[in-house]
Amino acid sequence: MLLLLKSTSLGFRLSRRFPNPGIYLPYPSRRLSIISRAMGSVAGDAARLSYPPARRDDSVVDTYHGVPVADPYRWLEDPDSEDTKEFVASQAELAESVLAGCADRDNLRREATRLFDHPRHGAPFRRGDKYFYFHNSGLQAQSVLYVQDSLDGEAEVLLDPNALSKDGTVALSTYSVSKDGKYIAYGLSESGSDWVTIRVMNIADKQTLSDKLSWVKFSSISWTHNGKGFFYGRYPAPREVELDAGTETNINLNHEIYYHVVGSDQSEDILCWKDPEHPKYSFGASVTEDGKYIILGIYEGCDPVNKLYYCEISTLPQGIEGFKETKEMLPFVKLIDNFDAQYHVVANDGDEFTFLTNRNAPKNKLVRVDIKKPELWTDILSEHERDVLESADVVNGNQLLVCYMSDVKHILQIRDLVTGTLLHKLPLEIGSVSEISCRREDTDVFIGFTSFLSPGIIYRCNLTSAIPEMKIFREISVPRFDRTNFEVKQIFVNSKDGTKIPMFIMSKKDIELDGSHPTLLYGYGGFNISLTPSFSVSRVVLCKNMGFVVCVANIRGGGEYGEEWHKAGALAMKQNCFDDFIACAELLIYAGYTSYRQLCIEGGSNGGLLVAACVNQRPDLFGCALAHVGVMDMLRFHKFTIGHAWTTDYGCSDDEEEFRWLINYDIVFHIELGLKPT
Repeated sequence: MLLLLKSTSLGFRLSRRFPNPGIYLPYPSRRLSIISRAMGSVAGDAARLSYPPARRDDSVVDTYHGVPVADPYRWLEDPDSEDTKEFVASQAELAESVLAGCADRDNLRREATRLFDHPRHGAPFRRGDKYFYFHNSGLQAQSVLYVQDSLDGEAEVLLDPNALSKDGTVALSTYSVSKDGKYIAYGLSESGSDWVTIRVMNIADKQTLSDKLSWVKFSSISWTHNGKGFFYGRYPAPREVELDAGTETNINLNHEIYYHVVGSDQSEDILCWKDPEHPKYSFGASVTEDGKYIILGIYEGCDPVNKLYYCEISTLPQGIEGFKETKEMLPFVKLIDNFDAQYHVVANDGDEFTFLTNRNAPKNKLVRVDIKKPELWTDILSEHERDVLESADVVNGNQLLVCYMSDVKHILQIRDLVTGTLLHKLPLEIGSVSEISCRREDTDVFIGFTSFLSPGIIYRCNLTSAIPEMKIFREISVPRFDRTNFEVKQIFVNSKDGTKIPMFIMSKKDIELDGSHPTLLYGYGGFNISLTPSFSVSRVVLCKNMGFVVCVANIRGGGEYGEEWHKAGALAMKQNCFDDFIACAELLIYAGYTSYRQLCIEGGSNGGLLVAACVNQRPDLFGCALAHVGVMDMLRFHKFTIGHAWTTDYGCSDDEEEFRWLINYDIVFHIELGLKPT
């Protein structure tokens, strides 16, 4: 069997809808059992290779609740040491020598390059009197942000991330345009780091201002409506002056919210909120669409739960800037002060707020409350019996654009904001809504769509007509790709306990089920994240040029069927994820798609853990395993960067019961300790 591990420093990210945990792996899979079996020329060569030696230090032994656990490769936890750098370089050199012998490598590179070389557009959005959108000409490493006076006007480059560094290692990680369209604040990261530096640009003359905000991480940017400044989140600067922000592994504690006034130095920023009694909390601050309130979200980990406070800007006698002199924090009012559920602001009419929440509704619902009289909460759109309410946006004054996920496919509806009554169903193919660009005042909504066979469509939906019109605004076309040559099926697989697991299968049309096809099975299964249909050039190359069958398994731990589905694959129930994935692999072999020698499994981040655990538990079932940036050390992950936030899904070895769950994921421990896996 060929096992590939990609090691990098990748941290925890927050987006509006989904937490996406990147998992930090500073060392190779020191606890994986690796069984060599020939699979094609590359795997056959790999079985005979001499791997670089890894120095063992048998003196390192930790005791967890009476159980001794050897950790002979602890030295690899320091990514900046010369020993670690030498080890990583030798691993990379070995991999390159193997890949260099692959006869099809150059042909595959040329084919992938040809398919990637096509224009791509993002949905436009309006701020002030200007429109903005992202565009990639084809082979650009990063998409470029354009600005235009109208949708039909001439577009000009506003921000080209590709020009920010010669080697392409500086990336645009976040951005926000002020309401009046005068400024853009944008965050840059270097060398794949999660640390972000925020800069500010004057949009009219495209000049970058002197503002430079450092040690920002896991932060959005939210402007006040007067355009004077914005809220952002950061950590205290580390003590190490020469710290490499690209490879540091220190634990991140004491997140804080600041307000920055455009044109001032970061040292003058106003501290708006911190909570030293809870150093592991993280925060997000946003301004409501009417500009009246500041909403503070407080998060403890990766679970879809949060506290929610608010501050009414007009009640501040000297405004936000007045707190610069008092050194006091903003007077937030506690609306939700426990972690019982998730609350996301959809809209507000003065003091009356509409929230999307999973409180007593694991598939989500919409509720309304007067925040000045929070005793009465009213359901506006009740939880659906089966479908998950993923998002809700207010458009066209008093209408709701809601997005449901039904059996891992998206559905769009227009509903009444006041009553929740269904007004219209929007026509949509089987696939995923990739983005929605709208504001409450907009009568035109831009909707991004994708699927396994659709590279991308941006629809322009006009809501002023009696029946909303969905017209194609832009459509992505991939040269040399004919979707009619392929087919996608969705099947449901019985897992070990009888639970039906959805799985998408993409292949050329009418393949013979004789077990002869190389097959890639991808999965994630964690943190309430759903794997919905999406287009992938790499998958197309595999299917088109190498006869692959490509599968995506929607195993438990994700959010495909709501919070109950998530919890069924977390903490003490994590084994369900591995059972689900293994069941999908077995079905592919049983149904005649492939054989165990030609079955490759792939996953990244939490999916890297999935791949590693399945390889350990069923090494007989797979010919190849690709584990990208996975959590491989389940006993110590919480000690690095933002790893402590992942304990909501995994548990923590500091707790004896949770230690037993975690150690049970790894067969090697059971072999070494003479234990039997449960």
